[in-house]
Amino acid sequence: MLTVVRTFAAALLLLAGPAAEPVRDQQQWVLDALNVEQAWTVTKGAGVTVAVVDSGVDAEVKELRGRVNKGPDMASGAVTREAQPGRHGTAMAGLIAGSGEDDGLIGIAPESRILSLPLVIDDEPGLGVPPLEDEETRTSESPLARALRYATNHGAQVISMSIGSYGPLKSEREAVSYALGRGVVLVAAVGNDGLTQYAKDKGTSFWSFPAGYPGVIGVAATDKQGRRASFSSDNLSVLVAAPGVDVPVVKRKSGYELSEGTSSAAALVSGVAALIKSRYPNLPPEQVAQALASSARGRPAAGYDDKSGFGVVDAAAALNAAERLTGVQRSAAGPGKEHFGQGEDSPVPSRPGPDPWRLWLFGGGALVALITFCGAIVVLNQRKE
Repeated sequence: MLTVVRTFAAALLLLAGPAAEPVRDQQQWVLDALNVEQAWTVTKGAGVTVAVVDSGVDAEVKELRGRVNKGPDMASGAVTREAQPGRHGTAMAGLIAGSGEDDGLIGIAPESRILSLPLVIDDEPGLGVPPLEDEETRTSESPLARALRYATNHGAQVISMSIGSYGPLKSEREAVSYALGRGVVLVAAVGNDGLTQYAKDKGTSFWSFPAGYPGVIGVAATDKQGRRASFSSDNLSVLVAAPGVDVPVVKRKSGYELSEGTSSAAALVSGVAALIKSRYPNLPPEQVAQALASSARGRPAAGYDDKSGFGVVDAAAALNAAERLTGVQRSAAGPGKEHFGQGEDSPVPSRPGPDPWRLWLFGGGALVALITFCGAIVVLNQRKE
């Protein structure tokens, strides 16, 4: 089988690390942009596992220590092979579930757990363009498809995918459907092709997958002013947006650096999805997406556009929206006697059989008619005599 090389959604980790300013201070603008601290008064993501389909996650980073489960290397197809920790996967996992220990970086869902599913190798060359589907690729399972099924079967409630390539595959579409059908929320970066020549000429970017698959929450990137980042891809795969410029992230082993790209934005939204699933574990993926989109801030004038979707995710507002959706679900299953909602019941239908009042009325009328008829006969007989 020809393995499809999948690269990151062009998330660029800047080599120059942050200045001496404490990392929690540097990331405050991200927490504010997503209204995370208000959401933490409700939940911090306890009980939720987020699968990070990326490069391997360094489980020894202090912010992630003791809360990372390692899955097999999805790229190799051999379930016994363990991939080495990667820079990118570690950074994304920290944005989702960093504990903030010792004043370190804190993730959006700091009490959640990570399932690391290595799919790519850091700094791997290539454009991430898969081959056209042929008989071999139609009948085989791609690494991403394996990762989606593995995560679903091993307890992940959210799958974060800061990766992308330029073509859909049948096995991946089926795996996406499999995960969604089992209640797993799928989040992916839409890509960083906003400044390509194609985007400039066509006014839209190439679609990146898995963000382009139906049911996947596609995330664009914004800057500190809440504006769409110029590099962020613009097409109809975009559902919502989140910070993706100068976002502090953890480094392998220790330390911090700044990230730029839709990868970081997708990881942040995955953390918000984890908060929702922690509070409302039975909320289906489509309603989690609805909660994120309907409560977003900075909504475009038209209500939606293909640059920032429905706007920037608001974690606290999304939890409130999820609560309302849960209420809608509860009201749909009313008591047994309420078939179609509230209101007065219709009159109880009369029992089948003769109606006594109508019988008396009919009988009385028949008797009067008979008396009248008999009287007429008597009168006629008297006239004849």
